[in-house]
Amino acid sequence: MKNQTTHIREIVSNLIKQPSEANSQLAGIVLDMFCTIYIEVANEFNLPSYIFFTSGACSLGLFYYLVSLRFEQNKDLKEYKNSDEELTVPCFSIPVPAKVLPAVFVEEGPMPDIFLGNFKRLAETKGVMVNTFYELESYAIESLLSDSSYPKVYPVGPILNLEDKESGGSDRQIAADEIKNWLDEQPENSVVFLCFGTMGSFEETQVKEIAIALERSGQRFLWSLRKPGGKGPMQFPIDYDNFEEVLPEGFLDRTKGIGKVIGWAPQVAVLSHSAVGGFVSHCGWNSTLESVWFGVPIATFPLYAEQQLNAFQLVKELGMAEAIRIDYVRDMNGEKPSEIVGAEEIEAAIRRLMAEE
Repeated sequence: MKNQTTHIREIVSNLIKQPSEANSQLAGIVLDMFCTIYIEVANEFNLPSYIFFTSGACSLGLFYYLVSLRFEQNKDLKEYKNSDEELTVPCFSIPVPAKVLPAVFVEEGPMPDIFLGNFKRLAETKGVMVNTFYELESYAIESLLSDSSYPKVYPVGPILNLEDKESGGSDRQIAADEIKNWLDEQPENSVVFLCFGTMGSFEETQVKEIAIALERSGQRFLWSLRKPGGKGPMQFPIDYDNFEEVLPEGFLDRTKGIGKVIGWAPQVAVLSHSAVGGFVSHCGWNSTLESVWFGVPIATFPLYAEQQLNAFQLVKELGMAEAIRIDYVRDMNGEKPSEIVGAEEIEAAIRRLMAEE
């Protein structure tokens, strides 16, 4: 990212010298939350810089809290790994378990300080635009606004891509049409949708437990099931050639009257469909906002990043979700076996989720 500083500087200079429209001028620079290195470019041109924070206000408040612990109190955050301790975080109304802290902040090596050093620089900006809205996170937003040691917070969300359209004739458009046709045949609020985000996948043992839970529940379901892409960081899941290679024997035949297993899913289109009454989700922030927007309740199955924190917020802080797990963590590098969540636990949460309807 540092290598792009010269390029960014040239772009800003050109925008100042040659504005895109008459009588317009560059008023400031909006930066992604991981691009704080470019605050220096804004300062060079005497321009205010703003951060766009893609997670929620509770996450932002927690990051500020961890920055304070690490750099002001010299706290070794690795002490919180697998700890039963609870933290008093200003933007939460209840204590936060250390077990839901994002793993990147409590792991060995340089990454915790790199990430926290990045978030520390948010204090140098004019303001932080957060992808949230007051009605959802009023307590956290008020807490952040009352803290003068950090820049002003602007809740600008929910920012969502509600179109979610694929190009006509593409394989994905064909798949989306097939999914819609299936949902059109289902009763209103009768289908539980299982989808785990861009990086979400499970090993075969966990897949079988989810399948057993669905079959036992007798619940109509639409399940986006994808295969782990391989070992190593940032390996994107891929579609299965044959679902039978990973599902329990006979599962597809036994559930064909009530369920549909798919690969990629047009999530917005599915959540907006009247047949969908529940969402088993990894609790990524975009997925959380989409579920709130369409009024589809969540059962939490977090995997990585800040998803455990989001799950805790939804279940405990806001009381608007059912928990399959709150502190479940999947090894996204595929190097260590992940804990297996049993079918009984999953089934019970799905039954609670759909009973709310």
